[in-house]
Order: sequence, then C-alpha cells, then structure tokens
Amino acid sequence: MSSDRSRWVALAVLCTGTLMIVLDVTVVNVALPAIQNDLGFTQSGLAWVVNAYLIAFGGLLLLAGRMGDLLSRRGVFLAGLGVFVVASLACGLAGSQEVLIAARFVQGVGGAMTSAVVLGMIVTMFPGPRERARAIGVYSFVASAGGSIGLLAGGVLTQGLNWHWIFFINLPIGLATVVAAVRLLPRERSAGIGRGVDALGAVLITAALMLGVYTIVKPAAELGWGAGQTLGFGGVSLALLVLFLIREATARNPLVPLRIFRSSDVSGANLIQALTVAGMFGMFFLGVLYLQRVLGYDSLGTGLAFLPVTIVMGTLSLRYSERLVTRFGARSTLLAGLVLIGAGLALFARVPVDGTYLVDVMPATLLLAVGSGGSFPALATLAMSGATADDAGLASGLFNTTAQVGAALGLAVLATLSATRTEQLAGGGPADAAALTGGYRLAFLIGAALVAVSFAVALSVLKRGRTEPEESRGTVRDELPVHAGL
Repeated sequence: MSSDRSRWVALAVLCTGTLMIVLDVTVVNVALPAIQNDLGFTQSGLAWVVNAYLIAFGGLLLLAGRMGDLLSRRGVFLAGLGVFVVASLACGLAGSQEVLIAARFVQGVGGAMTSAVVLGMIVTMFPGPRERARAIGVYSFVASAGGSIGLLAGGVLTQGLNWHWIFFINLPIGLATVVAAVRLLPRERSAGIGRGVDALGAVLITAALMLGVYTIVKPAAELGWGAGQTLGFGGVSLALLVLFLIREATARNPLVPLRIFRSSDVSGANLIQALTVAGMFGMFFLGVLYLQRVLGYDSLGTGLAFLPVTIVMGTLSLRYSERLVTRFGARSTLLAGLVLIGAGLALFARVPVDGTYLVDVMPATLLLAVGSGGSFPALATLAMSGATADDAGLASGLFNTTAQVGAALGLAVLATLSATRTEQLAGGGPADAAALTGGYRLAFLIGAALVAVSFAVALSVLKRGRTEPEESRGTVRDELPVHAGL
C-alpha cells in the first residue's frame, strides 16, 4: 500500500473510532424512555445515564490529549477504544441502575481517551495545507453529523430490537477498529516524559473540569444558576482552574504548556466553538422535543427528520470544505458559516404550534447544516493552527474540551430557560403545545444570540493569516507554517 493511500486509510480508522463515540451520545438519548421503563429509573436518576458519561468525558479530554503527546497518541487511542468497548459490553448487560451508571462513567473515560488525540494525529499525518484541510473536513463531518446519524440509529435499534443493542452494536465496530488501528496507524514520535509527569497539574485540571461539568449538568440544570449548590461547586471548580493555571505557569515540566494559548487564532477558535456549540446543541436537543412533544413524531420519525442534515453536512464537509478553506481562508469560511447557523436558529425561533416539517423545520435545519458543514472544518483548522508537533495532542484535547463544555453549558442554560418560559406560559397548569412551543422558541432565539456573539469574536479576534487568499495575486499559498494562524 502506498504511503499516501495508507494515510487516508488510517484517517478512515480514526474517523470510525470517532463516529462510534459521537453516535453513542445521541443513540442513548433516543433510548432513554425505554431504559427508564426497563430499569425503573426516576426522572432525576435517568439523567445520570447521560451525566455520568459527560462528566468523565469532559473532565478527561485535556489530560488525555496531553498524555498522548507525552507518551503515544496511537497508544492512547488504542487504549481508549479498548476501554470503550469493554464498558459498552457492561452497559448492554446492565441489569440495574447502579451498574449502568458506573459503566457509562467508564465509557466516558474511554471516549475521552479516543477522541482527545484524533485531531492531533490528523495534523501530524497530513502536514500539507490542502490535504490537511481535506482530512479535517472528513473528521468534521463525522464529528458533527454523527449526532444526526445517532438519532436515526437509536430509533431503529430501540424500536426494532431493544435498548441493550445501542451498546452491543459498539462491540463489533470497536473490535474491528482496534484491529485496523494496530495494523494501519503509524507510530509517531512523542515528546516523552522528560523530567517527570506533572501529577499535581493533572489532578487539578481533571478535578476542575469534572466538577465544572457536574455543576452544569446537575445543580445548575435542576436547581438554577443562583442556587447555593451551583455557586458553591462552580466556585470550587473555578478555584481549581486558577490553581492549575498558576501551577502550569511555574512548573518546570508543565502538563499543559501555556504557550498553546499565545496564538489568538487558537484561543479565539476555542472560544468561538464553545459559544457556537452551546447555541446549536441546545437547538438539536430541544428541536427533537419540539418534533416529538408538539408535532407528535416518534423516535424513528425524528431520526428521519434530521437525515437531510447529515446528507448536506456530509456533502459539504467531504467535498467542498477543503476547497472553501483553501480558496477563501479558514477565517472567511468560518464567518460565512456562522451567519448561516445564526440564520437557521433565528428561523427556528419562529416555529408555530401547528408547524409542518417541510415549511417550518426543514429550511432551518438545512441552513444549520450548510453553515456547520462549512464552519466546523474551518474552526478545527484554526484551533490546530498554533500547535507544534509536540503539542498537537494537547490542542486536539483542548478543542474537544471546549466543545463538550459548550454543549453541556448550552444544554443546561437553554433547557432551563425554555422550561421556565413554558411554566410561565402554562400559568401553573399542565404545559400544552402552545406553552411548550413558546419555551422552545425562546431557547432557539438565545441560541441565535450566542452564535451572533461568536461571529463578533471571530471578526475581532481572528487574524487574516498567510493561508488567506492573496489579494495581490489572486492565488492561495501552497505552504502552511505551523504558526500561520489559518
């Protein structure tokens, strides 16, 4: 097999592992009612089927990415796949609430290890600007559109078989990916442990992120942002984060070298991602509820409703994102995509109680799909633009961390505000379709506002770098310096 072909086959292996992790989130969401009925979860207890995964996943991404740099990204990826497959088996066999929640936490550990190093491996495998843009486009499609595929797969598996199979399906996929990864993923040079591992830094950042995600998904979502528990846990999380930054600034061999944040493109891209994902993730979650609770869709119909999103995002990410980034630059492509995402959310904020899919839902989702298909590959390119070969895993882990924190934060905030608005419109009585729709519309409008803020950040923070089109010559440069600020 030629060297060039082997790299693209290796990319397919990485994306298969990523797809399995991404699918797991939305597949589980669709199956939650069946899991609740079978294992006897209360409504609050059921949330831990999702929260246990999110806490482990979001808390370990940064650490896993850095350990990939220091030890081996290939090794961390393989270990993560192994942990995820074993935990999936335990989830599928779970006969009690406690076993399922514990197994979901372990799944989150494996998911973090697998996901954190993928972008780092991609940017080292594809050093050229054009092939890197194309490879990131493939990865971005898998990472973004996988959620829509998960809705459809979850509906098919849950209704056709039972909820256990949403976990069992990971076994053949995961094992095949492990075998292929062992044979096809290249061994890379790692930075090495050097004078030792920054154990204190590892403890501080993991504790800060896990506690932060817990605060968002538990007390903030259930008790409100002004509740004592929310403020207390949030304050401790921020204090741990400050201590971590102090530690990294003074440590001789820091776990996370702070130089990664010197690039305005890297810092800006991660902030933009957190804001954009916060607006979009709440939309997808509440959009599913709108289809099911207002328009009366079942889980399979909901999955089919989002299928056009997957098709459009796939077409853009796989065929056109590389051309757009190469021709217009990552910054310009991102700005155009954010405009379309904001327009789609604003259009969603007008959905009526008696809405129809073709008139009121599909146009908004297509705008979101086109915007996402163009903007997220550009965003990933910017986020990795300041990474050296020794820091690629760290930059990859950071990019995934901001996505997870943004998703958790967006879901907690938008779902809370939506529920509050629905209660107000219902006047203390049971929520009817009009009250539910009013709550969803407010959430969609706030999501559009978050994307507008991310557009302002992109416009003011991101710099036009050397990979932008050369207006004087009308061509694109062929080389991509490490710190070019795409």
